[in-house]
Amino acid sequence: MKSRISRKFQALRKEQKKAFIPYIMAGDPDIPRTRELVKILEDCGADIIELGVPFSDPLADGPTIQAAAQRALDNGTTLHTVIDLVSSLRNSTQIPIILMTYYNPVFKCGDERFMEDASSAGVDGIIVPDLPPDEAEGLMRLARKKPFDTIFLLAPTSTGERITKVCHASRGFIYYVSITGITGTKLSLDPSIGAHIAQIRAVSATPIAVGFGISTPEEASMVARFADGVIVGSAIVKRIHEPDAELKQYLRSLRAGIT
Repeated sequence: MKSRISRKFQALRKEQKKAFIPYIMAGDPDIPRTRELVKILEDCGADIIELGVPFSDPLADGPTIQAAAQRALDNGTTLHTVIDLVSSLRNSTQIPIILMTYYNPVFKCGDERFMEDASSAGVDGIIVPDLPPDEAEGLMRLARKKPFDTIFLLAPTSTGERITKVCHASRGFIYYVSITGITGTKLSLDPSIGAHIAQIRAVSATPIAVGFGISTPEEASMVARFADGVIVGSAIVKRIHEPDAELKQYLRSLRAGIT
C-alpha cells in the first residue's frame, strides 16, 4: 500500500506541480497553537507538513529551531505528545504528516512501540537526521510492513556510494540538504545543485525535496526548478509569533513561488 506521502507526490506530478513542505516545531508555543498552525499551513497551500519533535541536543538545527525546541520542552512536549496530536488532527485533516526527530526519543520509546503508536495515530513518515540508513535497518524493516515512509538525507558532499545507499533506503521522498551546515543558515545555492539532483535521479525515481536555508519566495522558486518539493522551516518558525494575517501572507507567497 502506498503512503499518503507517495500518493501526494503522484497527484502533484499529474498536475505538474511541486510540493510545498513547511516545517514547524510541535509544542511551540504550545500544542493547541500547533493544532491551529497545522490548519493554517494546509489552508495556505501546504501539501505535506513536517512536525518537529523537540529534543534537548538538536545538533543539526540552528538557533531558531533550537529555541523553538526549548520552548516546546519547557511546555512538557514529548514524542508521545506529538503522536497524540497527530491522532487528534486526523479528525479534521488527511494531509500527510512527517515527524522530524532525533533518534534518542525513538530509541527510548523502542522502535516497535514507536512504529505501532505513530502509524496507528496517522503519522505518515519520519526523518531522523542523526540516524543514517546503515544504522536504521530495524526501523526500516518495521516501516516496510506499513504505509509508513523512512526519509533520509543527502547533501552536496554525498559520495556516489552514499547516494545509492540513501536512495535504496528512502521511501516517500529523498531529503536533499541544499547547503552543508545547520538549519536556518542563509541560502547560498550551490550552482551544481542541478547536476547533484540529476545524479540522484539517475539512481532513483523517488521524489526529491530540498530544504535548509530557504526563506523567500524567490529562493523557493529557484529550488523548485530542480526539485519535486521545497521544504521551509526556520523562516516559518520565526514567523509563528507574528499576527496570523502576516503569517498567512508569507505562506501564500511561498506557495505561489513553488511552481
